[in-house]
Amino acid sequence: MGNLLRILNDKSGAAPKVNLFVDFEKAQPTEVEKKVYDEVAGVLERAPNILADLQKYTGAGEQIREAISKPSSEDDQEKAWSAVCPLVMLLKTFYEYCTELEKSLTSILSVLCSADLTAMSHLEMHQALTKQLAEILDFSLKFDDLKMNNPSIQNDFSYYRRTMSRKRLECNDPHSAGASSSPSLDGEVDMRDDVANRMSLFYAHPTPLLNALSTTTKKFVEMNVDLPLENTTDCLCLMACVCRVMTENPAYYTRFENEETMLFCLRVMVGVIILYDHVHPVGAFAKNAPIDIHKSVKVLKDHSKKTDGLLNALRFNTKHFNDEQTPKSTKTLLSS
Repeated sequence: MGNLLRILNDKSGAAPKVNLFVDFEKAQPTEVEKKVYDEVAGVLERAPNILADLQKYTGAGEQIREAISKPSSEDDQEKAWSAVCPLVMLLKTFYEYCTELEKSLTSILSVLCSADLTAMSHLEMHQALTKQLAEILDFSLKFDDLKMNNPSIQNDFSYYRRTMSRKRLECNDPHSAGASSSPSLDGEVDMRDDVANRMSLFYAHPTPLLNALSTTTKKFVEMNVDLPLENTTDCLCLMACVCRVMTENPAYYTRFENEETMLFCLRVMVGVIILYDHVHPVGAFAKNAPIDIHKSVKVLKDHSKKTDGLLNALRFNTKHFNDEQTPKSTKTLLSS
């Protein structure tokens, strides 16, 4: 399918002669990929519905405000609780889905970063799994963008935890005035404390899923002590570079059948750079890093109407951007 290194090392600016095309639209699994692919596909097929539900999430802000302003009104307390409970279950569904994506990411990395092939060969031979990795990153950036712009999510969950704590105290205190008047705890909502704690930590982060996937990637490297770090960083680096080349070179992007694929590639490029920056000890912004950050930022700015959030993701979700070793020109480029 072509030589990736020739594409990545092409400095002429001309269209590469080799025909590399990671088919993010139609790649199908080989027999080697099929087991992992089918498992991950079962998770990813639910992604559109998760995003749709998150996009429609309006929260219980009005009911909560009424309950807080009228603490003695049992009716307002009940209305707020009744409004929050189904929303909390929805947030739990989102959280559990994201933990499934973390497991899917680990399964994909186990194949794409294995020691039996080079990173280049993996990317060429396992395009269906590469596509699924891209879809996970694409979803994560969309998910985090929706979450970050919806303060109701944290407000609803905080109210739920405060109210649940109060209800438990009232239920355990027979002399409490609220013991008889408060409604009984709903078993479907009364989740275990450890789950609620993990959800609190998850939703407290501005970009919870990207943060979780970065942590998962680091754990993958730490757990696979016999696997050289370069296996993972080379895979991520190659994927970032190929996504960039595909979006800046008409020999490739004219082959996209869907207009959305261009922005898909840009989101994936940013997601992979973020993972790389969290895993590599020096990061993606160092002067001699193999990922060309300046070219990556340029291609993002060429589509500036749709990529402001992606530029911010590089600034605020990476680990090494603010390091002293990051060239001033890079910081200026991303901050301008």
